[in-house]
Amino acid sequence: MTSKRDFPTVDMTPWQGRKDPEPNSERWHQCIRPLQDDTPPGSVLIGFASDAGVARNQGRPGAAAGPSAIRRALAPLAWHRDGPAYDAGNVSCQGDALEAAQDTLAERLAPLLDAGHLPIVLGGGHEVAYASWSGLARHLETRERAPRIGIINLDAHFDLRDPAYVRSSGTPFAQIAEQCRDRGWPFRYACLGVSRAANTRVLFQRAEALGVLVREDRDFVPQRLDAIVRDVERFAARCDHLYLTIDLDVLPAAEAPGVSAPAARGVSLAMLEPLIEAVRDSGKLRLADLAELNPDFDVDARTAKAAARLVHLLTLNG
Repeated sequence: MTSKRDFPTVDMTPWQGRKDPEPNSERWHQCIRPLQDDTPPGSVLIGFASDAGVARNQGRPGAAAGPSAIRRALAPLAWHRDGPAYDAGNVSCQGDALEAAQDTLAERLAPLLDAGHLPIVLGGGHEVAYASWSGLARHLETRERAPRIGIINLDAHFDLRDPAYVRSSGTPFAQIAEQCRDRGWPFRYACLGVSRAANTRVLFQRAEALGVLVREDRDFVPQRLDAIVRDVERFAARCDHLYLTIDLDVLPAAEAPGVSAPAARGVSLAMLEPLIEAVRDSGKLRLADLAELNPDFDVDARTAKAAARLVHLLTLNG
C-alpha cells in the first residue's frame, strides 16, 4: 500500500500547457495526478533535487533544478498511455547532505515498488543511481534471497570511481558493487555509450574486473545497432529484474547541452531509443531514472525536451 504520509505535498504548478478542443487530444498535464493513498498501479514520477554529488565530483552544479525542468518539458507532450501516471513530488538534498537524501529517496521508492508502481526518478546528479538501486534492493530483500538485478546504464561514464576517496556522482556503481558483494548478490552491470576519452584506464580495468558489459560511443553506428540491441536482450535474459538509468550526458552536446559534462561525440537519441524500447518491453523493468539535467546550461530547453521524450517513451506501454 502506498501511504500518503510517506510523501510531501506535491507541487503541480509545472504541469501546465495547451488544451485542444478535439476529443482524444489530452496531454500529460491534463492526465497526471498527484500520488495519493491506494492509487492503482501506474508510472510514478519522483524528483531527486540534488547536485551535491556533482559538486563533489568537480562538475558543474545546477542539476538540483532538473526535476522541475523535466516536468515542464513533459507537461505539453501528447498523452498516449492507457494506465495512470502520478507525481510523487521531490526529495531535496540540503547542502552537502547527500547520503541523507539518498536514504530518503530509497525509503520512498520501496513502498512504490511494493505497491506495483513503476517509479521513474527525475534527477538531479547521477548520485541518484545509488539511491534508486537502494530503493529497489529494499523492495526485493524481503522477497528473494539473491535477486539478479541487471543495471543498464546509458552513459558516457562508468561512474565506477573508488568511493573510498569521496562518494559522488562518479561512484554510484562502485558503491552498488560493494553492496552486492556484502549481500552475496550478483553484480550485473551494462554501461552503454562509454567515452574512452572521458574514462581513465583504471576505470576500464575496474569495469573488466567486475564483468561489466561495455559498449563505447563509437560502437553506436547504424550497422551495429541491431547487434547492440541483441546484446541488451541477452543481458536482460540473464536477469530477474532490470533497473535502467540514463545519464543525459550520453547524448551529443548538440542534443544535450544542459548537463554537467557535455559529450563531444555522444550517442544520438535515435540510437538510444531502440535500446530503451527493448528494456521497457522486456517485462522486467522495475525502476528507471534520468540524471544530470542542468537547466543553467541548457539551450532552448533541448536537454529537458530530450529527457521528457525519454520519459514519454518509457511509459508508452502503460
